[in-house]
Amino acid sequence: MRRRTLLAAGGALLLTGTACTRPPTPTPAPPPAAAGTPTASRQDQVERTLASLRKVDDLPLYEMTYAGDYDPTVGMPAPPTASPFGCSLLAALGDRGRPLFARNFDWEPNPALVLRTDPPDGYASISLVDISYLGVGSDPAGDRRLLNAPLLPFDGMNERGLAVGLAADDRATVRPVPGRPTVGSVRILRLALDNAATVDEAIGVFERYNLDFTGGPPLHYLLADATGASAVVEFVDGTMRAQRSRGPWQALTNVPVVGVSEQVLRQDHRYGVIATALDRAGGVADSPAALQILDAVRQPHTRWSVTYALRTGEVRLVTATGDGERRYQLPMS
Repeated sequence: MRRRTLLAAGGALLLTGTACTRPPTPTPAPPPAAAGTPTASRQDQVERTLASLRKVDDLPLYEMTYAGDYDPTVGMPAPPTASPFGCSLLAALGDRGRPLFARNFDWEPNPALVLRTDPPDGYASISLVDISYLGVGSDPAGDRRLLNAPLLPFDGMNERGLAVGLAADDRATVRPVPGRPTVGSVRILRLALDNAATVDEAIGVFERYNLDFTGGPPLHYLLADATGASAVVEFVDGTMRAQRSRGPWQALTNVPVVGVSEQVLRQDHRYGVIATALDRAGGVADSPAALQILDAVRQPHTRWSVTYALRTGEVRLVTATGDGERRYQLPMS
């Protein structure tokens, strides 16, 4: 049954201690117009949504709870072109009672948003958004373009324990399938979070759409769920393919995975570090252990490291500021 209780606006604890390093101070983006134009909002609780926005660290990182509904398929401008994503993702599945999804998001020095959503016709979720893709700068207070934030989750987890994340895959190509609607390559994660409870269901969501890589790097995806299942979704020679985990863990960086031998994959430095650590642990990692693995593959442009506990709904987040670890709790159904 889908939960209909809105996620609590609180739920963040600032803790001491982190192994993050502070990156060079980025040049701040120019402030946007205070009254941006939303396209996704179907709701009449705009002021309640925008009033929930609060700054929680100097990344800058914000939090917002979306009150009401949105249209996850509405059209919006293509995201800005920039250097490729350089992300690292893992699913630690060795303990089926405590499966964990974790990732580093490596990207431009942009502001980020922790977003809670609970659409009336979908699953509640918590996700992370790079709000520069909305045209929003480092001072987003009052900007109505934040109402489009549900459309662009770069990673997230829903109340059923499905977690999703993306990374660049320069070799990916898409060949449209006639009769399928086209959706943006980041937007597809929102459709999965809202509508899928398991990896198999999420793969089914991907299979219902053609993806549009226009305006950004081609992508591939890691999915995992509360049963301990996971899969990589890639686009090989224009065709979508899914490779499910064949052991107690699965990882993804920026090299193709589907049909590639493990020996070749480990030649990628970040993939090799993750693989060695998870092999040593038998695919078992709690949030502190996963954050240690992510720290070992951190890059100068890592913006955030996050873990999603797929059974308990606990989210732990560390940003590039080194200001500490934040915790959130997603009530699970």
